[in-house]
Amino acid sequence: MRHERTDTASASQPGKDKSMDEITYIQVGDYLLPAIALSDAPCALPLGRYGRMHKEYLREHKPALYASLLLTEQLYPLCREVDEAAAHRLAAIADREIAHEVILAELVYC
Repeated sequence: MRHERTDTASASQPGKDKSMDEITYIQVGDYLLPAIALSDAPCALPLGRYGRMHKEYLREHKPALYASLLLTEQLYPLCREVDEAAAHRLAAIADREIAHEVILAELVYC
């Protein structure tokens, strides 16, 4: 059973942030829980291998940072950035390896 209720903080309280004046609660059973939701910003692309690995590392080894990034909606942009950096690094390594093989092939056939 869910009921919504809105509480408005008193305007006479100094130091209160205007955006925090109104809090919406959802009643679940005997409890009033704040209605908190993340934005519905769609993820354009799924995370790649290294983005998923970084996310899992944060979740297992840095749970406080993981929770903070998740709640501030910075986790997926960070993991996407890590994934893109890893892809660029792998491409650079592959290019160097190909160039190295070409040079070796030229030396062998000369």
